This record gives sequence, structure tokens and C-alpha cells, in this order.
Amino acid sequence: MTEELYLNNNELEDSVVKQISTLLRMPNCKLQKLALQNCSITEEGCAALSSALISNPSHLTRLILSKNTLGYSGVKQISTLLRNPDCKLKELWLQDCSITEEGCAALSSALISNPSHLTELYLSHNKLGDSGVKQISTLLRIPSCKLQKLEFNDCCITEEGCGALTSALMSNPSHLGDLNLDDNTLGDSGVKKISALLRNPDCKLQLLG
Repeated sequence: MTEELYLNNNELEDSVVKQISTLLRMPNCKLQKLALQNCSITEEGCAALSSALISNPSHLTRLILSKNTLGYSGVKQISTLLRNPDCKLKELWLQDCSITEEGCAALSSALISNPSHLTELYLSHNKLGDSGVKQISTLLRIPSCKLQKLEFNDCCITEEGCGALTSALMSNPSHLGDLNLDDNTLGDSGVKKISALLRNPDCKLQLLG
């Protein structure tokens, strides 16, 4: 049985994703990694995918949906999946998915209720803003949070959002090893906050963008 399926950069659209969702519902499905980047998927396809994984959530560990127009509705569907205690997703890729602070709030709320499984979260090229980053920062304060990689490239973050992020990591610094904040307007003030985090002896950051 196939454990990895990579279909990136194909015009699959929602109709094909619905067929893949049928596979994901099967009890003997052993698919662990599914990549659907840039496949013309909308919230409709995302809903079918999330529904299938909610009914059979325990096998998939990596889900790549970057460069699809999921929007708030699609992210809300994924958030429902993340709340499922049987969900075993470790990597979630949502770069350039038309997510705003509203979608980020739904995502953060789901992960706060069930934080221990996800280790990598990629949210680059979404207009999260400081408000969205503050939502994620609340998650980072939770002792059971296991996030090791967090990507926020080009997310409209200023020194305010950077302050919330570094404050959360100061209170619970030992889990995150990879943080990327490229292409945000952090300024000197934001960088000073990051520098204070790096001075923390419990900080385990190995990669900083």
C-alpha cells in the first residue's frame, strides 16, 4: 500500500480531490504523506479532504496544501480535523493559501485544544498580521506544544507581533528549533526582542531567518 502521494503543480481541482478523499476514508488506507501544492483546490475540495480525514484521521502525518485558495472556510475545515484527538498530523503546509487573521484564529484555537501532535507549521505568504501571530503565540505558551518549526515569511508582521511571539517563546523556549520571519517589517525593536530570546539559556533555536 502506497504511503506517500505527491501531486503538486497539477490542475486537479476540487473534483479530483474528492476522489482522493474517498481513498482517505478507507480503513486500510496507509497514506502518511499527501502533497497537493498548487492544485487549484478551493474550500470545497478542502472540505471533502478534511471530512475524510476526520472520519479516518490516524494515518496521515504530512499534509501539504500550499498555493491553493483555501481562505477562511477551508482553514476552518482543517481546524476541525486538528481538534480530533486521533489526528496524527505532524507537518501542515499552508503557505500562500489566502489565510488572514480570522483563519489564523481558527487554526490556533484548534491547536490550543489539541497541541501535542503538530511539530511543523508553515504559514508563509499569508496576511496574518500581528493579530494572527498573537493567536499563534498563545499556542506557543502551552507546555504541551511540540512545534519545532514555524515559518512566517511575508506575513505582514511588525515589531508588535514579533514582541508577542518572542514573549511566548521566552516563557516556553525549549521546543522551537527553527523560526523563519523573512520579509516582515520587524525593525530594530523587533530584532532586539529576538536577541533577548537568544540570550535565554533554555532557547533551543538552531535556525533563524
